[in-house]
Amino acid sequence: MKTILFATTAAVLCGLSTHAAAQSASPIAIAAVGELVVTANRSPQEAERVGQSVTVLDADAIRASQSIDVSTLLAQTPGVSFSRNGGVGGSTSVRIRGAEGDQTVVVIDGVKLNDPSTAGGGYNFANLLAGDIGRIEILRGAQSTLWGSQAIGGVVNIITAEAQSPFEATLTAEGGSMSTGYLRAAAAGTTDRVTWRLAGGRYETDGVSSYRLGKEKDGYENTGISGRAVIRATDAVSIDLRGVYSKGKNGFDGFPPPSFTFGDTPEYGKTEEFVGYAALNFDLFDGALQNRIAYGYTRTDRQNFNPDQAVTDVTFDARGENKRWEYQGVWTINDAWTATFGGEIEDSKMRSASPSAFDPNPAATNAKAGLDGIYAQVQGEIVSGLTITAGLRRDSHDTFGDKTLGQLAAAWSLNDGSTILRASFGQGFKAPTLYQLYSEYGNPTLSPEEADGWDAGIEQHFLDRFMVRATYFGRKTDNQIDYFSCTATTPNPLCVVNGVRRFGFYDNTARTKAHGVELEGSVDLGPLAVLANYTWTDTENDSPGNANRGKELARRPEHQANIQTTYTWTNDATLGAAIRYVGASFDNAANSYVLQSYTLVDLRASYPVNETFEVYGRVENAFDDSYETTRNYGSPGRGIYVGVRASF
Repeated sequence: MKTILFATTAAVLCGLSTHAAAQSASPIAIAAVGELVVTANRSPQEAERVGQSVTVLDADAIRASQSIDVSTLLAQTPGVSFSRNGGVGGSTSVRIRGAEGDQTVVVIDGVKLNDPSTAGGGYNFANLLAGDIGRIEILRGAQSTLWGSQAIGGVVNIITAEAQSPFEATLTAEGGSMSTGYLRAAAAGTTDRVTWRLAGGRYETDGVSSYRLGKEKDGYENTGISGRAVIRATDAVSIDLRGVYSKGKNGFDGFPPPSFTFGDTPEYGKTEEFVGYAALNFDLFDGALQNRIAYGYTRTDRQNFNPDQAVTDVTFDARGENKRWEYQGVWTINDAWTATFGGEIEDSKMRSASPSAFDPNPAATNAKAGLDGIYAQVQGEIVSGLTITAGLRRDSHDTFGDKTLGQLAAAWSLNDGSTILRASFGQGFKAPTLYQLYSEYGNPTLSPEEADGWDAGIEQHFLDRFMVRATYFGRKTDNQIDYFSCTATTPNPLCVVNGVRRFGFYDNTARTKAHGVELEGSVDLGPLAVLANYTWTDTENDSPGNANRGKELARRPEHQANIQTTYTWTNDATLGAAIRYVGASFDNAANSYVLQSYTLVDLRASYPVNETFEVYGRVENAFDDSYETTRNYGSPGRGIYVGVRASF
């Protein structure tokens, strides 16, 4: 397959004509005045009416970045960092404003993603490629009022591309360093009654060694397909169907005998993910009341293998499933006021087993739980330009019981939208995971993690060409769930279950806090566009009686900055650069190991050959900087990639 990709790319680069075509290639943009954003209110709202902090990555920005994986895209936005175990395909955690990686809600095409079979229940970004994504919205801050459990750090809302014409098709082929190959194709169309899209892609790379000092490369491969269709029975009634499937395989390193220290091993993992969604949308009262009844389903299957292990090569086998029914209504009360309300019924279950040479067929851990919730939010303009948003939520969990929380936000648009003041307060919570409740380390008495978050900021536009934004944020999290280790003499009664002493258990022992500043700016000078952001994040372990109290939280860089520039010629050819600086952080709670700061420089260019074809290329990590996002795990060095895009 890689040979085909290289041959296709080379043929296009060498053999196509050189007529220019209009293409858009802008850097990542902040939501513009008048632009509709969905995530903050779960329905479209003008950006200037939203009191929370939102960043939008539209189709042009995603295309211009040439990024393959979504975690890299997200890290170019304010307040977002990620850590990864090795190269693309390694286990990846995304953190927003210093929150835990499993405290971020991820939504794709209306379906909330998480894996109930993992310890923290969060979403692993390892297999999420940019592929057929048409838009990403990042909503920062505690947002559980509308988005429920896990939305302590924020929400990442991913929307796959939609058809814009009666029939259209695209093809992308790319090859480059580390024997990397990428092939993606899509077809779509729209009529008065039906809009549809089908896409598929294949990505392969030899990668780098997961172990930073290793010699054996740990490759990655991913196959994915997605589809969506909207069937409009009448102007007021429609059916929405969506599905996303991916299958990935990644190599990783472990602890080989006889030393059992981290090093090269032939281990690998397989992950299969499916997301399904079906909805009935109908309007009442001449469109004043918009209704949606939906069903979402997610399933994640994970297996790890070690060919060197005797008896069985399977070392881990797990499945996590979510089934979710939703109703949402949006009532346009009048021109100034709207109300959003709804209810959700979520059932989760997990199965997990860890076979070994000593026990090749262990008993699996099985568990399930239900979480039901209702919410309501009103938004209105109380004086000209001043929009207030207020909401409440009530959740009921099978194990821990009920939880009530709320939020309040304000946006004041002044001087015809050239100045916008924003402020918000929101509460977040995270229900204990099935693993934390019912595994061999489980504790059924756990309470949900709770957080209060707030931010305030100003956005200023000048001459329709310049924009600056400054936001201060803070958050306190209580009842955070942490693992408590048991020794042979630990008196805690939870160390003994059914007369057997165990190694440890989960408990509500942690308390954390974070605050910081996000600065953003953009300049549009016609052919030259520049976008920059800087984030200062101060995090602290505030757990009473903890030996690490007062220390920074692991893998949260205090300083981060991004600069992106794009120059566009009259024939729409582009040349761009992206610089990402990540400051030093600690890899562990004790703050005894420092992850050094690093700076990555990417260069990229595109050239429209004609109305159908565009060639492009990029250099990632141009100065071949060596860095770690996780202790002792490798990261890609300099990489050079070329490709072609075709649109029909």
